[in-house]
Amino acid sequence: MDDLETLIEKLVTQLGYELVDFETVNGGQILRIYIDKGDLIDIEDCTKVSNHVNNVLSVETDYDYERLEVSSPGLDRVIKKLNDFDRFKGQKIKIKTRFAIENRKNFKGTLSGTKGESIMIEVDNESLLIDFENIDKARLDPDY
Repeated sequence: MDDLETLIEKLVTQLGYELVDFETVNGGQILRIYIDKGDLIDIEDCTKVSNHVNNVLSVETDYDYERLEVSSPGLDRVIKKLNDFDRFKGQKIKIKTRFAIENRKNFKGTLSGTKGESIMIEVDNESLLIDFENIDKARLDPDY
């Protein structure tokens, strides 16, 4: 599955987009790709990526899937890459850790960036350092 994600990331990047997230659903029958480009993602962007990825997967791989879904990551986008924690500095974020920190695993606060391999977040007026490897899930938490 890592090879498939690597191939899809390469294809998306070649088209000028960033692969934000990739997941398989229903035993790999549904492929979901979330893309970004700095500006708003529209239906033409999704169609362009979908057509390109579909064409390459059908010709160059033997991966069997029923449906490919391509969309924007949304306002509450997943944060997976270390450099994205600096990119979205100052924004509200929700983080779930693998292991408890101060007897809790869920944190909601303002992203302060990174320090080495750790994420800095302001939670309840206190600065907290979370090791990047301890992060299970992280999402932006915009005010709607």
